[in-house]
Order: sequence, then structure tokens, then C-alpha cells
Amino acid sequence: MLKLTMFGCNYRTADIAVRERFAFSPEQCKKTLQKWSDAQTHEAVLLATCNRTELYVASENGTVIDDGAICQFLCDEKNVMPETVRESLIMLHDDEAVSHLFRVAGSLDSMVLGEPQILSQVKAAYQTANEIGTAGSVLHGLFQASLKVAKRIVGETEIHQRRTSIPSVAVADFAMQIFERLDDKKTLVLGAGEMADETLRYLTDQGAMSILVINRSTDHAQKLAEQWHGHTDTWENRFARLAEVDVVISTTGATEPIVRLDDYLAIESRRQGRPLFVLDLAMPRDFDPAIGSRENVFLYSVDDLKETCERNQQSRNRELPKAEKIIKQECGKFWHDMRSRETGSIIRRLREDWESRKETELTRLFHKLPNLSETEQREVRYAFDRLINKLLHPPLESLRDEAYQPHHGVTYLLQDAISRLFRLKD
Repeated sequence: MLKLTMFGCNYRTADIAVRERFAFSPEQCKKTLQKWSDAQTHEAVLLATCNRTELYVASENGTVIDDGAICQFLCDEKNVMPETVRESLIMLHDDEAVSHLFRVAGSLDSMVLGEPQILSQVKAAYQTANEIGTAGSVLHGLFQASLKVAKRIVGETEIHQRRTSIPSVAVADFAMQIFERLDDKKTLVLGAGEMADETLRYLTDQGAMSILVINRSTDHAQKLAEQWHGHTDTWENRFARLAEVDVVISTTGATEPIVRLDDYLAIESRRQGRPLFVLDLAMPRDFDPAIGSRENVFLYSVDDLKETCERNQQSRNRELPKAEKIIKQECGKFWHDMRSRETGSIIRRLREDWESRKETELTRLFHKLPNLSETEQREVRYAFDRLINKLLHPPLESLRDEAYQPHHGVTYLLQDAISRLFRLKD
């Protein structure tokens, strides 16, 4: 029996403090899936972004997926006591899990509706599971279907035509409230990944010219800086540079703060009271939240974008019904494809059994009627074929109809009933 489960938390269910506790770097995702592979037989994909940590688990061999074991596994990985975060965690099953992933991939569940980055993150999570070997036939079908959903939403709705990402909202609605212009400001970018690259695009659109990129990997920093006509410095000099700049965009994958309160206090006097805008887009957060209480420091995290993002979503609500219709269609298609594969075996066995019986009876009949011409034999064979098809039609149609239903209990009852009634061999 095919079963699907999604367990985790996201920005709708958990605040940033809880999400930090469940943050996984790409390398940690690999190690966690490897542990899963060593201990479990179920398929698994781990999707971890700054706004969500979601473990997708699938089984198609009739084995039960233990919800409690999934919860305990993920909590153990992060040394979290389940009872301390239980209200922030969610568990979705079967059709709800499928619909949820489709909404995530289509960027309908994002903080900024239509933001483009989530699709690449879904792809990366699926690819990682493929590398480790925890994505089997069910999750392969599920995640491939989610990519199709995203493609349809982009092509058939206007949600992405005026797409707005978290960096664009941050720059336009936050940075520009503090500074009238950016062309005379110094900008420091900590981190050199996709989020840093996208943020720089919006910063330069707003006029930013003096750009410094610092990353633990100097090669990545150099590549990003060259792309945006900036320059680089060493990781060890980040505090000294923090004393000189006006805007900081931090997007590293560090597992703990890279700028603590004491680090900032050590260079605060050198800033001479100049305003400092810090946009901390990392998860866990790169900057100690206490730094935001210092004078002339404007520190914003991902959660501070919620209100602006919600307004953004309201302006796109008119396109949501189209996108939801696509998701409903593709959910039905996914379940139909999965059930068709499951029922294919019993349909094949039933046909093979009846074909074998037909051939036995035709051989006996033609032996008793040796004077039948070839034309007459073809007519008799044709009549047998028509009879078999008519007799097979009702049970096969029932199986196919049930394949479209999200709750598959009836499908398996029908399969079992047909197997028993016609004594089909496994």
C-alpha cells in the first residue's frame, strides 16, 4: 500500500527561533539522509531552506510509516526534545502531503508569493536524495510531478511574471526607508551563494556601487565580486570592514552567529554613530539579535519581512485560483499514475490467466471441430476475445476509476477481492 508523509516546520507554523533549531546545511542534509538510509527502508527527501525544514517519506510495500519515529529521528538529529517544539511541527499524509509539496514547488507557500528560489531548492533536495539513494520510485514520481506543477504555474498564470523575491522586498521596502540613495553607500555582502547573488542584483538596481564580498571560500567570493564589479577581503577582516560599511547583507550557511554582540561592540566606536542597515537572510541567523538594539543599527531578519510579503501576496491573489486548479489537476494525475502502476500488475495477471484459459478452450474446441476453415476459426477466436474483453471491462474500469482517488484504501480492497475471486497467483 502506497503511503506518503511530510513532517517538519515552516515559517507559517514556527517562528525563527524554532526554525533555527531545525536548520540543515547542504552537507548536514547529506549526512542525515545517509543515517536515514542506514536505519530505515522507507524513501526520504529532506527539504531545508531558511523558511522550512520538511522531511518527505514514502512507502509502497505495505509497511507502516511510524509518525512518531519520523519525529524522533529529525529531533534527534538536532538534539531537540520533541515536547518543547511539538506545537510548531506539522505532519501531513498522502494527498495533503502531495498538495503541500506542489504548493511549495509552485511558490504558493512561500513568504513572498512567486519567489523563484524555492524551485531550485526543491530540485537540489531531490538531487541530494538521489545521490544518497533515499529517493525511490514513489518520491521520484512525486518530485518530478512537483517540477511539472511549477512549470505550469509559471506558464499559465501571472504569479511569476512580476515575481518578487525576499531580497527584492528587503532592499526596496527596508533599505530604501533608511537611506535615500545607495550610490554613495558602502555595501558588505557576507556569503557568496544564490541568495547573495540575487540580493546584489537588487542592490545594484537601486544604485549600489561600492560592493565588498566576503566569504569563507575566497574563490566563490572572487567570482561573485567580479560579476558585480566589486572587490573582496578575507574572512578574518570581516569585523574591520563592518566598521566601515553602511549596508550589510548576510546570507552564509554558518551553523552559529558569525557576528556576536561582543564582536560588534568592539568596533562600534569606530562607526562614529553612522547608521548601519543589516539584512540577515541566513538561517540560522548570522547576526546576534542583540546587535539590533544598539543605537543607529537597523537589523532585520527573514521574519521581519512577513508583513510586507503578505501585502505582496494580496496583490497576486487574483491569480491564485488558477494556480490552485493546476495543483488539483496534477494531484489527481499523480495519484492516478501511482495507482495505475500498482494496479498494472493485477490487470496483467488477470489478462494472462484468462488468455491462458481461452487458448486451452480454443485448442480443445478446434480439436473437436477439425473441419472448421481458417476463416471460421478466426471468427470463433474473435468471439472469444470479445467475450473476455466484455467480462474484464467492469472490474478493470473499477480499478482505473479508483486510481484517480486520493484515498487508496478502496483500490487495495478491489485488488485483493479480484485476486481472491479469480485465484490469481502472486
